[in-house]
Amino acid sequence: MLFNYVALDTTNIQREGTVEAVTIDAAISAVQKRGYTVISIDPADEGGGLQSLLKFEFTFMNSISNKDIVILSRQISTLFQAHVSPLRIFRLLSAEVGNVKLQTVMNKIVEDLQGGSSISRALSFHPEVFSSFYVNLVRSGEESGSLEKSFAYLADYLDRSYEIISKARNALVYPAFVVSIFIGVMGLMLTLVIPNIASILTDSGQELPIYTKIVIGISDILVNYIGFILLAIAGGAVGFYRFKKTEVGQRTIDEFMISIPYLGDLQRKLLLTRICDNLATMLGSGISMVQALEVTGEVVDNMVYKEIIQAALSEVKGGRSFADAIAEYPEIPGVLTQMVKVGEETGSLAEILTTLANFYRREVNNAVDTLIGLIEPIMIVLLGLGVGTLLASVLMPIYNLTNSF
Repeated sequence: MLFNYVALDTTNIQREGTVEAVTIDAAISAVQKRGYTVISIDPADEGGGLQSLLKFEFTFMNSISNKDIVILSRQISTLFQAHVSPLRIFRLLSAEVGNVKLQTVMNKIVEDLQGGSSISRALSFHPEVFSSFYVNLVRSGEESGSLEKSFAYLADYLDRSYEIISKARNALVYPAFVVSIFIGVMGLMLTLVIPNIASILTDSGQELPIYTKIVIGISDILVNYIGFILLAIAGGAVGFYRFKKTEVGQRTIDEFMISIPYLGDLQRKLLLTRICDNLATMLGSGISMVQALEVTGEVVDNMVYKEIIQAALSEVKGGRSFADAIAEYPEIPGVLTQMVKVGEETGSLAEILTTLANFYRREVNNAVDTLIGLIEPIMIVLLGLGVGTLLASVLMPIYNLTNSF
């Protein structure tokens, strides 16, 4: 496979070219063996073929996805390791970024840097792209003189977060696609096919089975009241969206999400992974526990755990240990509390939190793998029951009708 690359040579001169490799990692290694520092690398034939047509992306046109930030952070980290100046780094990347919106943001950052602004301050002007977690970690690197290490931390952290979230989301793509097709086909059958057959069965005068009457009733409702049904669905969607935007609504939904059997356990482990990883990354870069909790409380995307972090923050500010502050909440596993307590007593809290993050990450991966393995047979059974019921409700009366002659 052919890859196009943009890189810097040993004298920091920009070079462009192509390299043949099996994977993108192999292509990066091949470019690095030439003594170059990779800025960007993309498949030369990207966008063509069946694979690219089937590729599912969770982003909209011109929006900035997590993947864009992951790649950008890795590029910044790589260029810092090559001892390229910050202004030159952002200027180079602003010219190479493919996303139009992100390119606009990068250009504004370059202007701020040229005006004498610090990197963290320039990034903070774009909270929709760079979270408070991101900005605080960069600010810590500026204060400690270890920006290279901070961006390396960020690149590794975002890589891990993107990988685990993508895996969890991708597990739902196949079942969502199949269920959507199934609902579409059933809808067409109930609105186009069943009404014609129902008139024949009704005119025959025979006594119809109860399941056939139910199917015909559902078909009649869909045919006669489809406008009202669609209107009700649209109204419900708008109402749900507005309810979700309220604090009470968001908390209710978040609480429901972590209480669903199996999926709720997966959601809790995913949240614990991000919380532990956030805290470990920030503590490891020299940020205080209070500041780390403040930032983590802002970026955690579940109201239940956000409230736990914020309550723990108040306790820590009052002189209580973090382990004792979270011990009273049933949403926090006992093993996590005990290991945090050991980390605080031994002065190795960042390492303990990293171990916990890795543990929960493995748990999430195993749970997702198990879910993927179970989804297909469960879907086959459920879809088979649905199709079988629909066919039986139609074919059995027709069979009885033919036997009556």
